[in-house]
Amino acid sequence: MTGFWGVARAIVGREFLRFVHQRERFLAALVRPLVWLLIFAAGFRAALGLSIIPPYQTYITYETYIVPGLCAMVLLFNGMQSSLSLVYDREMGSMRLLLTSPFPRWWLLFCRLFGSTAISILQVYTFLAIAALFEITMPPWGYGTVLPSLIFGGMMLGALGLVMSSFIRQLENFAGVMNFVIFPMFFMSSALYPLWKMAESSPLLRDICAVNPFTHVVEFIRFSLYLQLNLPALGWVLGWTIFFGLAAMWGYDPARGLMQRKT
Repeated sequence: MTGFWGVARAIVGREFLRFVHQRERFLAALVRPLVWLLIFAAGFRAALGLSIIPPYQTYITYETYIVPGLCAMVLLFNGMQSSLSLVYDREMGSMRLLLTSPFPRWWLLFCRLFGSTAISILQVYTFLAIAALFEITMPPWGYGTVLPSLIFGGMMLGALGLVMSSFIRQLENFAGVMNFVIFPMFFMSSALYPLWKMAESSPLLRDICAVNPFTHVVEFIRFSLYLQLNLPALGWVLGWTIFFGLAAMWGYDPARGLMQRKT
């Protein structure tokens, strides 16, 4: 067990050290949701009227509605950014060296995933603090109860990033693949508008949004911020986390996965 914890400290510590030396990464993670919160929300406020829907007990402003989606956006982008560094590590050879260690591959990937999730959560709470400065606040206890949903959501989206990184052969190809994943997942979800609003224009599109894994992360965070547990969203998030995790372990298995053709 001492060896396992030593590996965990080394991998997680390396993630935080890389994050500290990449200050622009921290700023970029905050700029994207703040642009949506302070600029786009001002334009959409009148166009997208919101009814009273769970977990809200009264009418809310559009800025308040999109906060959970923007928190999930931070998790999504940081998960993809962490996967980008995995592609770089593989090209430089450090990832291959790590996978040849005597420790189980699932533990190595889990430590990497945990480290990136911890950084994502730090960024989310910084974003919530900045939003509070603009009087966009949540219930006081919600800032604590949202932590488990951020952990599970960050792990799920980070595992998705691991799966993507196992398929990418070169660093230059990763940006294009990210655009085919990040933007459809974000816009075809309940992050910016409720699903009933989507159903008014296209029932089919609404059904696609309903099965989108990102939608369930958003709703899990939304209910947690208001001291409620969304069991269906939790089930979907756990299910997708297990699926993406198993796919990532297969992808990084030199004997059976895609890494065999890359090495």
